[in-house]
Amino acid sequence: MQNLSPDTPFRRGVVQPVYCIKAGWSLVRDQYWLFVGMAFIGFFLGSLVPFGIILGPMMCGIYMALFRRRRGEFVEFGILFKGFDYFGESVVATLIHYVPMVILIIPFYIVLYGGLFLILPQQGGEPDPSVLFTWLAVMGVLGLVMTVLMILLSVMFMFSYPLIVVRKMPGIEAAKLSAKAGLANFWPLFGLLLLNGLMSLGGLLLCYVGIFLVLPITFAAVSVAYEQVFGLSEGQGPILPPPPPTFT
Repeated sequence: MQNLSPDTPFRRGVVQPVYCIKAGWSLVRDQYWLFVGMAFIGFFLGSLVPFGIILGPMMCGIYMALFRRRRGEFVEFGILFKGFDYFGESVVATLIHYVPMVILIIPFYIVLYGGLFLILPQQGGEPDPSVLFTWLAVMGVLGLVMTVLMILLSVMFMFSYPLIVVRKMPGIEAAKLSAKAGLANFWPLFGLLLLNGLMSLGGLLLCYVGIFLVLPITFAAVSVAYEQVFGLSEGQGPILPPPPPTFT
């Protein structure tokens, strides 16, 4: 692994969400169905083992293919499994991302099911409206807080896998640097996360299978955002979109 630290330079305020989506589509368009297959197999295999133990290497493999494509190198399906070259580091990064999510979800479900048990009518009686209202209010506040924190975690660790495969960083250092760069570019990355979420929602509406049709574009958009923030390799400046044309 390269001796890189969370102090590695990165750019601030350079992510352009709409451009990332467009550039992401251009990146995968010529081999679109290859990337659809990689996304499907990657998530299928990743779902077989809990806590994302296999999902991490699969994500690394997908990003390896995307960055090779960006460099104009040959891309084949087998690159997906090259992500296992970073197995240990990807597992660490995955746990750093998902363990806090699990810690957030557990209290939510405790309150949800515990509250339901307490307010359910006993022996055919009616539930106390004040207790029901209080429970709904608490669930609403907890749901809002959990959503905000989930978004924050997603933005913070958006670049963990790209940093592992491009900069060859250890999992912990990649997560730290991703968090710093994510917070420094929070609002544009939030916009990108929102656009990716809307596309994924559209895919879900197509009998769920449609989500795999948009995953290659969402991953490619993140790789473009990474390039804007970090560049493609150490010492290389970020690749920004060309300036808009001028009209005279």
